[in-house]
Amino acid sequence: MDEHANQEPAEDDAKANSGDGRNLIVLFAGFLLLGLALGVLLFGGDLIDRIVDGDGDSNSESGDTILDQAGGLPALEPGEARIIRGVNNAGVLSVGDAAHDFELDDFDGNRIKLSEFRGHPVIVNFWATWCAPCRIEMPELQKAFEKYQDDGLVILALDQDEPIERAREFFYDEMDLSFTPLLDDGSAVSTAYSSYSVLPTTFFIDHNGNVAAIHRGPLTLGQIEGYLEQMPG
Repeated sequence: MDEHANQEPAEDDAKANSGDGRNLIVLFAGFLLLGLALGVLLFGGDLIDRIVDGDGDSNSESGDTILDQAGGLPALEPGEARIIRGVNNAGVLSVGDAAHDFELDDFDGNRIKLSEFRGHPVIVNFWATWCAPCRIEMPELQKAFEKYQDDGLVILALDQDEPIERAREFFYDEMDLSFTPLLDDGSAVSTAYSSYSVLPTTFFIDHNGNVAAIHRGPLTLGQIEGYLEQMPG
């Protein structure tokens, strides 16, 4: 009896150790499959092709990492400007910065350049036809334009990447506006001015071409006049 009793625990221990080994193998295989699946999700089928074709060895010999192979944006020297579709995009604008220059077409196909209005107070307004606060704000901009255009006020209203027919109908027929609308195709200028996330957004540019104020959200005539009074010159 004692001899059989001693053998049974030993056999149980062997089975347990064997089961633990199988569990470790299954666990390792699971992690391996999970890693492969993540690799496919992140890098596509090219990862599998490299493994099968053996390209991984040649890549490792060249010293390139996955990030190196993916490439990236060209590096900019400090203070160097990047030109994107006519936009002088040197970074996020703050009050006191020189406004990024840009060239865009108005609704009649005329090319309009911001820097052409140097010496004038300029309001650069970002809007879209689907923007309800923009619809509320537009009459206020019109009032300001009618009141101060003889003093040289310029209002450039940049529509955000919409068909010209829809933008023209909204601007002229629905809102009856007379300041200058521009087509910001691809929202290139909006991106440079970091205004794409909040509409409307308005930049007040002084006669030297510098940002005098930035307002996010709809404006009233009183607020517009307050910003204009703060502008130098």
